[in-house]
Parts: sequence; C-alpha cells; structure tokens
Amino acid sequence: MTETLDIKITKTNKSRLEETDFSNLVFGRTFTDHMLVADYIDGDWKNFEIVPYGHILVSPAISSLHYGQSFFEGIKAYKHTDGKVSIFRPDKNAARFNKSAERLCMPTLPEDVFLQSLAAVVDIDRDWVPAQPGHSLYIRPFMFATDQFLGVQPSKNYKYMVLLCPVGPYFSKPLRVKVETYYTRAAEGGMGYAKSSGNYGGSMLPARKATEEGFDQLIWTDAKEHKYVEEMGAANVMFVLDGKLVTPLAQNTILDGVTRDTVITLAREMGVPVEERKVAVAEIIEGAKNGKLTDAFGAGTAATIAPVGSISLNGEEYTLIDPKEREFSQKVLRQLDAIRYGNVPDTHGWNYLV
Repeated sequence: MTETLDIKITKTNKSRLEETDFSNLVFGRTFTDHMLVADYIDGDWKNFEIVPYGHILVSPAISSLHYGQSFFEGIKAYKHTDGKVSIFRPDKNAARFNKSAERLCMPTLPEDVFLQSLAAVVDIDRDWVPAQPGHSLYIRPFMFATDQFLGVQPSKNYKYMVLLCPVGPYFSKPLRVKVETYYTRAAEGGMGYAKSSGNYGGSMLPARKATEEGFDQLIWTDAKEHKYVEEMGAANVMFVLDGKLVTPLAQNTILDGVTRDTVITLAREMGVPVEERKVAVAEIIEGAKNGKLTDAFGAGTAATIAPVGSISLNGEEYTLIDPKEREFSQKVLRQLDAIRYGNVPDTHGWNYLV
C-alpha cells in the first residue's frame, strides 16, 4: 500500500480566479493561486508544502544558475463533461522525470510521490481547470540545484516545485516549418532525451532566426550529417507517408514524448501501420513532391496535435494538403480528445482522476 504523502497546505487569502479572463489565455502566462514546493536535503525528500503562488528567495550562488542542473516536465489536466478532473498519463511523465534527473546527476523522485504531489496541488486549484473545448490545466513540475557553491560538481541539495497554468491551444494555425541543417539541438551521447533547461537554452538562437524568416517551428536534424529528421522545437514530429505513420525512433537525441506514444498506440488500434525508425529528410521532401506525404504534424503535451502546413528546405518550400482534409491527424485528435475529456471509456487507464 502506498503511503500518503504528508503535505502542509497554506491557502491564499484572496483568489485571482474571478479576475482571470479564461477566453483570452496566453499559454504559460497565467498561473493559478497555489504552487507546490519540496526540498531534497541530506539525501531525503522533505518539506512538502502547497503555498500561495509567488516569488521564491534563492541565493545568487546556487549551482543551477551557474552549471545548469535543472530540468522540467509538462503535463495536462482536463475537466471531464461530468465535472471530474483528471491528469493525463502522469505515470509516463514520472518515468521521464527520473530519466532526466539521472542524466543530470540529480535525485529521482518516487513515482507515487510524484503522482501524489501533482494530484494534491491540482485538487487545491481544481476550479482553475478550464471547461471549454481545447483548453486544459498545464502542469509544470521542475527541479533545480540549490547548493551555494561555485564549482563544477553535482549539488547535494535540490528544490522540487510544481506550477499550474490554465491554457488554451498552443498553436492557432498550421505550422510553417523549416528543416534546420546547420544548428544542432542534440548529439549522440548527449542529453537530448532529457528535458534539461539547457537543451532549450541552446535552441533559442536558431529558433529566433527561423521566426525572423517567417517560420513557426524548426525541424531539427541529426548532429552528424543533418540528413535525418529528429523532432520539432515544441513537439515530436510525425508523418503519414505512403499510408504509414512514420516517426523518428525515440533514442538518446530525441524526447520520448507522451503524446507521441499515445498517438502510436491509437494508430495501431486503428490498424494504421507504424514505423519508428530513421527518417531521412530526403524521403519527406520527396513525399511532399509526389503526394505520398499525406499528413505531417507535431505531437506534444503543449502542442497536442499541431498540423504542419508547409516544410522548407534550403530555401525551397513545399506546401502540404489542407489539414482539414487529412484523415489520420483529424481522427486521432478526435479520439485523443474524447479520452482526455472523459467522453469515451478510458480502456487504457490513461486518466488519473484527482
């Protein structure tokens, strides 16, 4: 039997719920009334608290600011049609959270503690979970080193926190994407599979350059030859090529996405052939030319299913068919939404009810 986590709760004196415009949510800008904090000290997790959302006091010497020992996760909670609130597949995030921790020489968090901590803070702020279609409560667990020490070695102490944001759609239109052939997101033997803050820091310059050129996202390619597709900046990337769902194999340069895994599972149940393998940029471009590429989209917690409208390589842009006419991504999104919002039976046990 799992031991119940002892969490001290201090509620806010005044909720900001009534002053929040849920019809105009900018992703990641609006935070709920509370947050969860905990400490890793002397080899143990302790001091679990839910407190009013606000600033935290840290030393300017904490090692995470200097040496990058920090990472995060992204999860969503949904309001079902019957009013219940569920977190979608948090056990998968718990496993990836600990993979990131291990890669960065940071302490792991037991899965039951991770799940209970999420459920506790979501329960406190359950009224913040939006009810309108396409909306959800974004959950951001993260950890960072707190030793006050300037030296290149792992910290001995850490802070774990969970923030909550009510959100609408991440992308509002089909994506114009560019295949990146110079900059590198991750290399073999690196930490591309971890949700390390440093991975995102390194991606910002090429992403900004792409934005200045009118693109919405990059498709990252392998570090060695830039010949193979890896992932997009905000999501794993998936294609329907010659009737098959094709996506890069989740290895140590690619995030093992929860939405990616969900889409693959649903595709197989639909009878759609799935290939997880090396995906050459050349075959995707050829498919766009000859019409065999009938669907392309990003799959991620924040993005959900984000249709790719066009792909550009070396200055040449290839426009894909209208996302509204794409059979697979439309069908898988409807099925995914039906499960997450509680409109069909959850035969996989993916919804973690709070």
